[in-house]
Amino acid sequence: MASSWTLPDHPKLPKGKPVAVVVLDGWGEANPDQYNCIHVAQTPVMDSLKNGAPEKWRLVKAHGTAVGLPSDDDMGNSEVGHNALGAGRIFAQGAKLVDQALASGKIYDGDGFNYIKESFENGTLHLIGLLSDGGVHSRLDQLQLLLKGVSERGAKKIRVHILTDGRDVLDGSSVGFVETLENDLLELRGKGIDAQIASGGGRMYVTMDRYENDWDVVKRGWDAQVLGEAPYKFKSALEAVKTLRAQPNANDQYLPPFVIVDDSGKAVGPVLDGDAVVTINFRADRMVMLAKALEYADFNNFDRVRVPKIRYAGMLQYDGELKLPSRYLVSPPEIDRTSGEYLVKNGIRTFACSETVKFGHVTFFWNGNRSGYFDETKEEYVEVPSDSGITFNVAPKMKALQIAEKARDALLSGKFDQVRVNLPNGDMVGHTGDIEATVVACKAADEAVKIILNAVEQVGGIYLVTADHGNAEDMVKRNKSGKPLLDKNGGIQILTSHTLQPVPVAIGGPGLHPGVKFRNDIQIPGLANVAATVMNLHGFEAPADYEQTLIEVADN
Repeated sequence: MASSWTLPDHPKLPKGKPVAVVVLDGWGEANPDQYNCIHVAQTPVMDSLKNGAPEKWRLVKAHGTAVGLPSDDDMGNSEVGHNALGAGRIFAQGAKLVDQALASGKIYDGDGFNYIKESFENGTLHLIGLLSDGGVHSRLDQLQLLLKGVSERGAKKIRVHILTDGRDVLDGSSVGFVETLENDLLELRGKGIDAQIASGGGRMYVTMDRYENDWDVVKRGWDAQVLGEAPYKFKSALEAVKTLRAQPNANDQYLPPFVIVDDSGKAVGPVLDGDAVVTINFRADRMVMLAKALEYADFNNFDRVRVPKIRYAGMLQYDGELKLPSRYLVSPPEIDRTSGEYLVKNGIRTFACSETVKFGHVTFFWNGNRSGYFDETKEEYVEVPSDSGITFNVAPKMKALQIAEKARDALLSGKFDQVRVNLPNGDMVGHTGDIEATVVACKAADEAVKIILNAVEQVGGIYLVTADHGNAEDMVKRNKSGKPLLDKNGGIQILTSHTLQPVPVAIGGPGLHPGVKFRNDIQIPGLANVAATVMNLHGFEAPADYEQTLIEVADN
């Protein structure tokens, strides 16, 4: 543990050059073909960085163990990516923390579980979350273990409120997940536990909005899950998902809300006074809004109609600054001494900017899951409002140019030593599965990079351009030999999820010491190596326990 916040000076790199840190969200490196939207798009700026000076461009890992996830089968995501970029060290993350707590049984010993357990005798336990094995927001096997654990510890009545995925997993996989869950619940019923699915809907239409972009999404979920009211009523979740998927243009992400009813047409699982609720997602961003609706007495973002007196816990705490929720089953990683805090305390004046959907990533997640400023006299964070009420492929340029212009102005103002941005296009549009729109998105992100690098040139600064994980570079599901998979009609199976691909790191700018080049002695570099690199670019040595810097200074 460092005894002081003072960073030692780098022996060979000067201080005082402004540094632009640009994160291209969802921008991985994959083989060029027609499903690689980054390759198809006109991206002259990123192409020039890649092909210009080989010693100033390299790839790093952005998934799996490199970012604190359980295995290298786990794709990275924006949260863990930005945690690693900002923290400079690898912390056990969401899924891994939950895995450890479930494996050890520690999840059942904590205050969160003891709190909800008080409802088991006379109330219902409601589990709400994404039904998927995608491993980005939740995992089916964790839900299965939790169902087993709570049933062995006194839960007599359980209701599961499912959200179908189709974003981090293949569209249509919801049917298989529901079948698996229904079989598990049938087994529990055989043991005398009243357990069944109570409601559902697609993740992008029901419950899982983020950054307060569209409260109607959360309201649709509230009505189905809490009030037991939805436009569609079915006797079983399997019937619900199969029927709703058969509608024109239906997909898992956007299934309308439904409730399960008994023979008399009454909802089987509304949330009532005395019940307990657990939101089972381990990833924070798409649970915060529901957590507010479940927890805040003075909530006014939509009419809740009825607010049951419940015991609520998150799988994890979703916002450390807001202390939301106040109870949780698994404690979050304690990320201390982030690069942002070190640099601010060493006088680096910092500007951070993105649009709403990724603003938290260059601030909250970058700073170790911490809201607010370290020193408001030295920092400015600017949020550009995202489009709302439309899917991102409708306006795929998003706010990339506005973000870039704000970064440019911040650099030219001379008021900041570091300007940090996230350009969300490759990720947010990539998730829609719209290949043409994603090509437009990649071009827009490239144009935004150009604006920022031109400003770096004008002020004699340094740039570091990187990404948080892959997405737009591969938009098709593939077989083991890498060939695109086809659906039953002979069309390609679109990939909407993140990928397991590495991401680029490019450095340059007139302020970069001419002897700086990427090292080749780090065995498997990852996103966490970027923090020490950025500290070096500011003229400092990183703390000893940080992952190694990616750069060295040649003596000649």
